[in-house]
Amino acid sequence: MLIPVLHVLAGSLSSKNALTHSRVGIWPVEWTIENYVVVFHNPVFWRAFGVSVVIVLLGTALNMLMTTLTAYPLSRTNLKGRRAVMLLIIFTMIFSAPLIPTFLVVKGLGLLNTLWALIIPTALSAFNMILCLTFFRSLPEELLEAARVDGMSEYRILLQIVLPLSVPILVTLVLFYAVSHWNSYYTAMLYISNAQLRPLQLYMYAIVAQSSAADLQSGSEGDILMSLSPQGLQMATIIVATVPVVLIYPFVQRFFIRGALLGSLKG
Repeated sequence: MLIPVLHVLAGSLSSKNALTHSRVGIWPVEWTIENYVVVFHNPVFWRAFGVSVVIVLLGTALNMLMTTLTAYPLSRTNLKGRRAVMLLIIFTMIFSAPLIPTFLVVKGLGLLNTLWALIIPTALSAFNMILCLTFFRSLPEELLEAARVDGMSEYRILLQIVLPLSVPILVTLVLFYAVSHWNSYYTAMLYISNAQLRPLQLYMYAIVAQSSAADLQSGSEGDILMSLSPQGLQMATIIVATVPVVLIYPFVQRFFIRGALLGSLKG
């Protein structure tokens, strides 16, 4: 798995001539950073980067709010109507909403060309909610009963007992949701036509499409693209889009492994 990543990194730092003649392995040939200069040169890149950061922050916050507020009551076996709600949630995992009706709903709500169109439709993941629910079930029921006897409300139990004990699964879900928002570009293609609101992935997609087109745009950007290999530019965009996730993962790895195992096996 490491070799393809090294090859992409090496290709992004290699010259057009080296890539054209397939001379690049896992080490750059005829070093150059022009591919990255093209990616970072346009100020639109930084605007798209900021849009993606906002989407990740707002989207992940809403995801975690919806997930915990849904998973906690459903983890209580004495909740009336619990089975019906669970069947409805599982149904959405098996049968996803068709594209056109979803688009019409988003349009009808006035969310087109807003960042909320990229956040609200994915506010709750059924799979992640079930992981969180399973973890909540693994918590000692005696502890929660003792809190109720002491007069704590369900909201206080959730905030002061359940959530602090559930840090591993919560960090895991934050990573799942954040990476999903960061890598998402298809929904942006559907709902965003305003160039000012394009997220990073959609900007990268446009750059790759430009570099692959036979009739490159004229001007300074087009002149630079003409001197570069489309393959090298594509590799640079992949590296740039991947780096934020790669930098974050080592800090949450221990929570990720523990939370994923406990959330899927316990209960």
